[in-house]
Amino acid sequence: MDLPFRIIAFLLGLAVVLGTISSALSTFVVPRSVRSSLNRILFVVLRRILEGLMRFARTFEQKDAIFAYYAPIGLMLLVPTWYVLMTIGYAAMYWSLGVGDIFTDIRLSGSSLLTLGFAASDRFAVNLLVFSEATLGLILVALLIAYLPTMYSAFSRREEFVNLLEVRAGSPPSSVEMLLRFNRIHGLERLAEYWSNWEIWFADLEESHTTLPALVFFR
Repeated sequence: MDLPFRIIAFLLGLAVVLGTISSALSTFVVPRSVRSSLNRILFVVLRRILEGLMRFARTFEQKDAIFAYYAPIGLMLLVPTWYVLMTIGYAAMYWSLGVGDIFTDIRLSGSSLLTLGFAASDRFAVNLLVFSEATLGLILVALLIAYLPTMYSAFSRREEFVNLLEVRAGSPPSSVEMLLRFNRIHGLERLAEYWSNWEIWFADLEESHTTLPALVFFR
């Protein structure tokens, strides 16, 4: 009777690991927007927490300052969330192979994933899982390190053009104020030239937000 439970535990652990890898690939590697249920749950929960904190803010500036941390915190929480799920998934597989009790399995899984090396096994099949877990742990960190500069570069490029609105449309930008200033300084007939520049910006926005979905949440 114990064998079927161990097989089920191994398959469930493998499913958790594969789901976590899929979430990481859809976030960091796939060059287009791919829906990830795990990422969606994480960002929705974080949003609910921040919305609760914003109830204590009285002004728009205070609310905006709180919500500005939404995307950075959500992005930084992805890797710890993946690590926790990977630890649980591999611990289930270690348990199915008879490494030890659940605490020993979690200890071995955490040691392997974080490449600390304070726990080991003499069994070949278990060592294969240990090596694969250590490799995935390093890959997740490397992907995040490579992903952040690219994302912030796209964010800066997006915001640079938006900041130009302060000169033409006030701060915060207003469409009415922009029309008034253009009428006073350049004349409304010059707006056609202005829209052509923004057409390029919208095309770049679509490309960057499709490639880097997390940019949607950055403010």
